[in-house]
Amino acid sequence: MKGELIGVYAIWLRDIKRYYRDKPRIIGSFAQPILFLFVLGTGIASSLGFKGGGGGDYLNFMFPGIIGMTVLFTSFFSAMSIVWDREFGFLREVLVAPVSRTSIVVGKILGGSTIAMLQGTIILFFAPLLKIPITFTAFFKVMGIMFLAAMTIAAMGIVLASVIKSMQAFQVITNFLLMPMFFLSGALFPLNDTVKWMNVASKINPLTYGIDAMRLVILGNSSMQLYPLWLDMVVLASVTVAMSILGAVLFSRQD
Repeated sequence: MKGELIGVYAIWLRDIKRYYRDKPRIIGSFAQPILFLFVLGTGIASSLGFKGGGGGDYLNFMFPGIIGMTVLFTSFFSAMSIVWDREFGFLREVLVAPVSRTSIVVGKILGGSTIAMLQGTIILFFAPLLKIPITFTAFFKVMGIMFLAAMTIAAMGIVLASVIKSMQAFQVITNFLLMPMFFLSGALFPLNDTVKWMNVASKINPLTYGIDAMRLVILGNSSMQLYPLWLDMVVLASVTVAMSILGAVLFSRQD
């Protein structure tokens, strides 16, 4: 057990160090959410005069969705390193290490989730600019939700990375999946009055539950809530466990 924990820690630490040393990645990772929030959000709010549900300001409504977008892209792309390591031969060295494949998967999930949570937390510091009060308790609740949502998405990414062999194919499929997941999560518009097929698609989208939970905790407005907080947590935890098990099974077949 000690050896397995060391293996998990080593994989986690490698991902954290790679992220810390890649300064352009750190800076660039905030450009997209800031662009969406302050350019797209301001443009939509001013042109449509939209109020983000419950009489709140649209930027306030959109803010948890932008945090969710940060978590989505960061955690999912962390799985890309598996494809990258496979192409450059580093994965072969990891696979012959004296630890189980499950420990490698757990380390990758925790590494990607930690990075996604850190980036989402930095976006959370923009809350005062939108005049959103964040209490000490709410701050750490949101961090926990971000970490759980990031684990869900990272596990899904590892499942894909275990069956997709080339970087080009992974990028194409990633773009095909991530944008629909983002737009159908309720990040940019309420899902209460959408057409039936969008409503169904949002219910099978795990990101919907993460953003729904963060919106309740950050804004404290239950009128914007789609599901009870406990249901959001149960769905995210269940998908995380299912995807982690599937990822471990698929990754164990790597050669």
